[in-house]
Amino acid sequence: MKSNSRPSITYRFWLAFGALTLVICAGTLGFAILEEMDMLNALYMTVITISTVGFGEIKTLSPAGRVFTIGLIASAATITFYTASMVTNLIVSGEWRERLERQREQRMLEQLKNHTIVCGYGRVGRHIVHTLLAEKMPFVVIDPDAQAIAHLRDLGHIALQGNAADETVLKQAGIEHARALIVAVNSDAENVFIVLTARGMRADLQIIARANYEASEPKLLRAGANQVISPYRIAGRRMVTTLVRPAVADFLDEVAHVGNEELLIEQVTLAPSSPLVGKTLAQAQLTERVGVTLLACKMPNAAARITPNAETVLLAQMQILALGSPEQLQELLKWTT
Repeated sequence: MKSNSRPSITYRFWLAFGALTLVICAGTLGFAILEEMDMLNALYMTVITISTVGFGEIKTLSPAGRVFTIGLIASAATITFYTASMVTNLIVSGEWRERLERQREQRMLEQLKNHTIVCGYGRVGRHIVHTLLAEKMPFVVIDPDAQAIAHLRDLGHIALQGNAADETVLKQAGIEHARALIVAVNSDAENVFIVLTARGMRADLQIIARANYEASEPKLLRAGANQVISPYRIAGRRMVTTLVRPAVADFLDEVAHVGNEELLIEQVTLAPSSPLVGKTLAQAQLTERVGVTLLACKMPNAAARITPNAETVLLAQMQILALGSPEQLQELLKWTT
């Protein structure tokens, strides 16, 4: 908060509440000294005076006590009126709702594990969020635009306003427990700074960055991005493929569409505990058992994927690309874990 900004309604409410408490304490002490009362009777006189009940006085007050009472009533009435106005403003302004929403969001952030941090909610960022939602993957969005953050929060998503290159913001987004970070800001220079910051905080974090210009790709890779995506290059290839090989383009679009209920391409990793480890594809009989079609296999450290055949041996940590229905792919996951 800036030094010249007005204190929040909540702060002013608690300030008024504290002043009222101070008046009660001062009144109790004043009656105890001026009227020689014990603390309980002094507190009683203070309460009935402040509340303007007007009956039940313990004793007739001295002239000094009456003057003190007049000042006590005036002070209490002013503070009570101010406190009441703060309560009204707090309810009308909705600040209490914002506070509860921030607390709820903080609890959700603390519980998030294995999530994706999306830096930037522009044209590309919106599509990323929609795809993550379709995949039912947890995520946090970071963007400096207050309206974009408010829109995301209204939809029930976790969003933080701030600069994604700020370590404090990334910590708040739970980078220590994140699965991946997607950098999709419109500026390549900002993307480089975000990647540098994130890589410095998590050496093992998967970082996927957007590049608007080809010259930015090597810079992002040197900064620490695992993979750099150029939306314009992908769009150009897709358009040419549609022009030259429309059937292929339609097929790829169909199997890549998340909401498709017929065919999907899924990537699975063969766990060391899988019963398939050490077997050939002929022995595993995945097509017969599950019904999927294996498109490619790749070891984690290998540079290229291999086209599987009957003699391909399935190894632990091998990545498998499979084509099949959602039900078939779910069945495949049972065999690979």
